[in-house]
Amino acid sequence: MALPTLRIIGFILGIFLITLAVSMTLPMLTLLIFDHSEDLDAFLWSCLASSAVGLALIAPGRPANAQLRPRDMYLLTTASWLVVCIFAALPMVLIQHISYTDAFFETMSGITTTGSTVLTGLDSVTPGLLIWRSMLQWLGGIGFIGMAVAILPLLRVGGMRLFQTESSDWGEKIMPRSHMVAQYILFIYLGFTLLGALGFWLAGMSAFDAINHSMVSISTGGFSTSDASLAHWSQPAVHWVAVLMMILGSLPFALYVTSLRGHRQALFKDQQVRGFIGFLLLTWLVFATWLWFNSEYPWLDALRIVAVNVTSVVTTTGFALGDYSQWGSFAVLLFFYLTFIGGCSGSTAGGLKIFRFQVAYVLLKASLQQLMHPRAVIKQQYNNHILDEEIVRSLTTFSFFFTITIGMIALGLALIGLDWVTALTAAATAVCNVGPGLGPVVGPAGNFSSLADSAKWLLTIGMLLGRLEILTVLVLTTRAFWRH
Repeated sequence: MALPTLRIIGFILGIFLITLAVSMTLPMLTLLIFDHSEDLDAFLWSCLASSAVGLALIAPGRPANAQLRPRDMYLLTTASWLVVCIFAALPMVLIQHISYTDAFFETMSGITTTGSTVLTGLDSVTPGLLIWRSMLQWLGGIGFIGMAVAILPLLRVGGMRLFQTESSDWGEKIMPRSHMVAQYILFIYLGFTLLGALGFWLAGMSAFDAINHSMVSISTGGFSTSDASLAHWSQPAVHWVAVLMMILGSLPFALYVTSLRGHRQALFKDQQVRGFIGFLLLTWLVFATWLWFNSEYPWLDALRIVAVNVTSVVTTTGFALGDYSQWGSFAVLLFFYLTFIGGCSGSTAGGLKIFRFQVAYVLLKASLQQLMHPRAVIKQQYNNHILDEEIVRSLTTFSFFFTITIGMIALGLALIGLDWVTALTAAATAVCNVGPGLGPVVGPAGNFSSLADSAKWLLTIGMLLGRLEILTVLVLTTRAFWRH
């Protein structure tokens, strides 16, 4: 790779680090407001370290004639996530005095909006650290939206490419300029965050808890300010606000932009959105009825509890309202299946994404028709777009390596010494960016602190791979990428 290209990438990484350093001022202000000045030094030194490295990367300047090619964005995307995590972990080490492995795991979980945690005693943790964890997820959510909408389509990776293919006027009418799109998305993201904070506060949370939970709900991250997660608040209104925020974060932000630009029915007409909402409602009703029959909950309470937990897992948020792993084998297996679903493409949610299941159904239906009518020309369409061979190949490749990645990480965790339930569900929840797994160790009532350092690093790799859609990272391991 040419030196000017590396200089541009370094320049951009420097900007990211300075942005990260500026972001650390909010936890510092929080500490002053709550009179916890003893932790100020941790953020101050972390801020200075991030700023110093960022300025060092920016100092040589940006090469005038060099341009980033689409392939260079693979390296920039992966490097930006890693570099930001390296420095964002510093406050956790200095405040909690935990190992750098634990701090990096927690930070990667935050930036990738996974929500797995190694911290305990959150109810008594310093408010500066709590707001920092929430900010990491909030920044990671908006960062992934930007990547999913603007970068991944250029790299022929990710679902948003499907919505730009076979529609020549889509990019001009709805997405006129990339910087305008970014402004719209940031405006919407901020707006949802403020509305969510207001909703949580009116529902019964303190202002501090409301702000934190709004940030981690819209980013579908799931970090909470309490070890009990949403179960800490008994008000039903709090739970329903969380459900609404998780759903808003799981819908395509590009369609929010479309709606703001005058296409009022864009969200309701989109096949992916309709499928996602329909799937959630059906699962709520069926699962709530099952829980009602098999517990002492009234039906409305069963519906609320199921709605929170199912939405949390499907949207890959990671909130928990009680320990659903105690509901029996049917519930445990169903939650494991739900781990893989994910939200919509171009949202903050992880997982396989709902559109891939819909496209797979279209392909299955076409294959069955082809078997019955071998000479027929079957038209394959999704969301009014033609499914050409390139899209099908991209979907098949991603789905295959997504599954293989989970299998390999689970095998590695089993080799380290974890039981098969913990290994498999921890691997799945890492790659799908969900948060809690299943079982007593990494389930909704546990956390990841007891795992060996080697297991934490392996899961950290899984979080990164899952958040960046697997292929974006894997391409960096090929010789062909580094030859030119």
